[in-house]
Amino acid sequence: MGGITVFGAGGRAGRAAVAEAVRRGHAVTAVVREPQSHRDLAAEGVHLVAGDVTDAAAVARYAEGRDAVLAAVYDPAADPAAFFAAAAGALGEGMASAGAERLLFVGLASVLPDAAGTPLMDTPGYPQEYRGFYLAHAAGRDALAATGLDWLVLSPSGDFDHGGAPTGGYRTAPADAAARIAYGDFALALLDEAERPRHHRMHLGVTRA
Repeated sequence: MGGITVFGAGGRAGRAAVAEAVRRGHAVTAVVREPQSHRDLAAEGVHLVAGDVTDAAAVARYAEGRDAVLAAVYDPAADPAAFFAAAAGALGEGMASAGAERLLFVGLASVLPDAAGTPLMDTPGYPQEYRGFYLAHAAGRDALAATGLDWLVLSPSGDFDHGGAPTGGYRTAPADAAARIAYGDFALALLDEAERPRHHRMHLGVTRA
């Protein structure tokens, strides 16, 4: 196995993905902006490095020879519209340069269609105060679609169960504001798609089994 690279490894989804990848025996490169703040990630099987997902050269360096790249990224200091577009562009350019193809990007349920085909953010009663953030995620997804990568945006169907214990399973599902999934179960879906890709160039929702 060529290993797994996780950008945004210091966040909750990123940490869960790192832990699941290590549990499955993968060599993991955990990429964060400030490694000194995430030293606990540097466990056996994990190479902790500094990197920026909007830097195509850094993406190329850490994607080379990897079986898959996972991105669970967010920069609270950046304009979301600029950040997600820049991340998608750098991932596309950097991974192509490195000869890496499989990208799993942690997305947002707000832009996932429900069973009727309506984006969750456009359904009655859905909160609109962060609509600009929703649209930034959608723009990043559209930017990925313009690359030649074998990408998959994976998101909760509704939201993460932030304090919930993993159940050990998950299922795919359209957007549903009431749906929840634990971070550990979400990581199962990420690593399953990294190891045995079944869904390609689409946005897929998952919820608890």
